[in-house]
Amino acid sequence: MDTRAFVSYASQDAAVANSIVESLEQHGIKCWLAPRDVTPGSQYADEIVEAINNSQVFVLVLSEHALASAHVGRELERAASKRRRVIVLRIDAASLTRSFEYFLSESQWIDVAALGVPAALTKLAQAVGQRLAPASWVSPGLGADVRDPADQKRKPSYLTIKRGVTAAMLLVAAAVVVGVMTRYWPSKQGVSPAPAAAAISDKSIAVLPFTDMSEKKDQEYFADGMAEEIIDLLVKVPGLKVISRTSSFQFKGKTEDLRNIGTQLGVAYVLEGSVRKSGDRVRITAQLIDSRDGAHLMSQSYDRDFSDVLKMQDEIAASLVRVLQVEVSEHVLVSRASLSNTQAYMLYLQGLHAKDRFDRQGFEQAVNDFQQALELDPSFAGSAAGLANAYFLLGQFGFLEPSIAFDKAREAAQRALELDPKLAATHALLGNIDIAYEWDWAAASEQIQLALADAPKDAYVLFIAAVQAQVMGRQDEALKLIGASLAQDPLNPSSYLILSYIQIRRERPVEAEAALRRTLQISPTFIFAHYYLGLVLLARGDAHGAIEEVSRENDEGLRLAGSAIVDFAVGAKADSDAALKQMLKTHAQRAYEIAGVYAFRGETDEAFQWLDRAYSQKDPYLVSIKGNPMLKKIESDPRYKAFLKKMNLPEG
Repeated sequence: MDTRAFVSYASQDAAVANSIVESLEQHGIKCWLAPRDVTPGSQYADEIVEAINNSQVFVLVLSEHALASAHVGRELERAASKRRRVIVLRIDAASLTRSFEYFLSESQWIDVAALGVPAALTKLAQAVGQRLAPASWVSPGLGADVRDPADQKRKPSYLTIKRGVTAAMLLVAAAVVVGVMTRYWPSKQGVSPAPAAAAISDKSIAVLPFTDMSEKKDQEYFADGMAEEIIDLLVKVPGLKVISRTSSFQFKGKTEDLRNIGTQLGVAYVLEGSVRKSGDRVRITAQLIDSRDGAHLMSQSYDRDFSDVLKMQDEIAASLVRVLQVEVSEHVLVSRASLSNTQAYMLYLQGLHAKDRFDRQGFEQAVNDFQQALELDPSFAGSAAGLANAYFLLGQFGFLEPSIAFDKAREAAQRALELDPKLAATHALLGNIDIAYEWDWAAASEQIQLALADAPKDAYVLFIAAVQAQVMGRQDEALKLIGASLAQDPLNPSSYLILSYIQIRRERPVEAEAALRRTLQISPTFIFAHYYLGLVLLARGDAHGAIEEVSRENDEGLRLAGSAIVDFAVGAKADSDAALKQMLKTHAQRAYEIAGVYAFRGETDEAFQWLDRAYSQKDPYLVSIKGNPMLKKIESDPRYKAFLKKMNLPEG
């Protein structure tokens, strides 16, 4: 057939759309699909409009993503204005918006959930074919039409049927990818299949954030601190899988079923509790629940003076170990003395709570709280470690001059280790400073090895080890390390972001896209995620999706950088120039990202000028230079190898 069916879809449903087009074209229906059929160098929007004008049928892949897509909405509006026949393939149960309901009131709908994938594909091919050539079309896969003498000649061959089944299977796989995939490991074909459900160990637990039951509801920081301290104690127990705070605290304030939480976190048991503080008295209640059947295995209450809060934490941890029947030596869980300075400990917990807000004000408040705690109790290693972490975050996110932030972070970390040499996370933090600021890879490796020796299963330690391996170009090692980190911290968006970097460097764009979508599923506004997803989609030829994603990036500087890159790629150089000009005006401190824009545009001298500027500014993101696809065009320049050498990075 010479006529075309225009296929409209949201970028998140690209795998589904590709499978649909393959199925239709196997049945002789010629389709138009962006970005596949966009002429290189043309104006993207012009091509879309022309394709809709020239089509006879408009096929809409309807999903929650399509309903949220401004591009899909405009395509549907254009099709309606041209009176094109709209056929809808609905792949989820999302409710229609008013605008979509207006345009789709008279459209033919095909529901995948109701029919199943093979039948839905068959019905779609039948519906499109009848609209394109109603007088002669033979429904595919529905048996011979005995009234049509040409049927024997047009009966699908074995190969056609086989291809149709293959397309149906691809649609199933695509639906899994965009709907329920939670692990993203590479396959030999470069496609991530849906993983088999992992067996849940009987020696596994997640500690949920405790509930503040105080009369004034002003002890949230204390409740969170109790849960975090118990996690830190349990992590020290060999043979016990303990989910990290980042993942278990994803359920804070939610009323989700505990069995579902256990499944999402991959644990057999869940600890929940509450705290009530009144004056100098504290009451803590802790309940251990079997997440597989909801059975309560332990329920204990503790009513003590606040100075005995450490002893209460120790008793809870010891009780859990006994109930779970985990063998542990005497030196692992040692009962601690009463607090020497209760005010210092309160400030420490307040600092942890402020840092978890993950914004500039929170980091600055955390620095203030930890500093005050150290002044009240100079022997408190936890406060020094917290201070180091808060300063590092201020520098990492550009809220404080790197030379100030990282130097203060190092000073506080070294003080913490003088007080307690076994602080594995602080060793890892020092390694992270060596990576992000000093570019001293040998020193970073030394600190990371010390951390791994003390805490080989700690999610944060494994995360930093993965970052080090990824930066140095050891991508397979990095993949194993980040996988081990995710096993302990399965809902950490940062880990999935690092996983995407690793997969980009391994030239596995499908897995990189899946990891980025998982990042955004956990944290929809997570910095860098929309930006990198847009660049991955661009590399895969999906300029339509790339434009959508970079426009959603929460960080303005990255949003401008992404727009400058994608606009240039689709031939809209004037728009690219405008975005770059705005970035230079308002975000000149983002030297590394600006260098990436210039390199992508082929403006080599400018790219190296901004790389040098990033180097002089000690830009913490410069560590990702090796293998960055935005810098691909300048890798053959002798200055690139010289720059790697200046950063002590290997060329290969």
